[in-house]
Amino acid sequence: MLRFTLASSALALAAACASAPQAADPYQPGDFVAAQPEAEAPDAGPRIVETPVPLPLPGQLKKVSASAGAAPLAPPDEAVRKGREAALVEPTEDGYLNAIQVYPYTEGALYRLYASPGQVSDIALQPGEALVSVSAGDTVRWVVGDTRSGSGATEQAHILVKPISADLVTNLMIATDRRTYHLELESIEGAYMAALSWRYPADELAAIVARRASGARAEAASVERGVPLEGLNFDYAISGDDPDWRPVRAFDDGRQVYIQMPAGIAASDLPPLFVLGEDGRAELVNYRIRANYYVVDRLFRAAELRLGEKDQTVVRISRAARSARQASLFGG
Repeated sequence: MLRFTLASSALALAAACASAPQAADPYQPGDFVAAQPEAEAPDAGPRIVETPVPLPLPGQLKKVSASAGAAPLAPPDEAVRKGREAALVEPTEDGYLNAIQVYPYTEGALYRLYASPGQVSDIALQPGEALVSVSAGDTVRWVVGDTRSGSGATEQAHILVKPISADLVTNLMIATDRRTYHLELESIEGAYMAALSWRYPADELAAIVARRASGARAEAASVERGVPLEGLNFDYAISGDDPDWRPVRAFDDGRQVYIQMPAGIAASDLPPLFVLGEDGRAELVNYRIRANYYVVDRLFRAAELRLGEKDQTVVRISRAARSARQASLFGG
């Protein structure tokens, strides 16, 4: 008797499901309102407070003669002297980092190094820079050598100079795989520069630009940061037409809805979004396109992607919700 009752109940349930009328579409096109695309504010990035400024070199500035004729040319030795003086960079108190005089590197500048008899002065190059050659004007009264510190990418070349007496002047040219350095060496009594190095404004600027480009690529490749995975809701149904731009999936984090489009789709091919509010009424909402995702700034009951005017291609994204009867049948 019990078996007959269970069989009858199952048969009645099956008949009820088979005879249930097909539910009408709960959403009408007029219920939706067009969402408003919102442009993301560009990242200003780090502010560059210093850019390399070339030092004045000979021939850049010329006097304007008051007479009709051309101004007389300066003697060659005077032109050379003035050009050298204009290109010469002297050490400053503010340029010291502990015992190291740090010069800003500029192509073509002439850097001063004061040395003293019996003392070694260290000329340190940029880490990773390979030394090619060193040439000194006076190799008899100046001792010039080179060494290295560190290893791998941080290996640093050093040129060591020492005069044998005071009141000596010579020049030094250092060639590396990245740049050329020109120095003027002078030996004095009672004081000397223990170390000399450079900072490189052009390299620092290039590194800032590279970091900004890398950050922009990483930002474009990610949809959102700090979204908790355990709170994502994937109960969204995608229905309607089947165009090339049909979404792959949709999900939300309780605050925003993310609609994932096929990989490789161009931003110009993406259709506009129309949404229906949580209470069933059309409400304005903002959204952004990041990588191949639509990021909608609030939850919605249903949304449609529409393309075309007369014969529209329509794909609907609806938030699924199970009824209480279904939940009870399946143990919910």
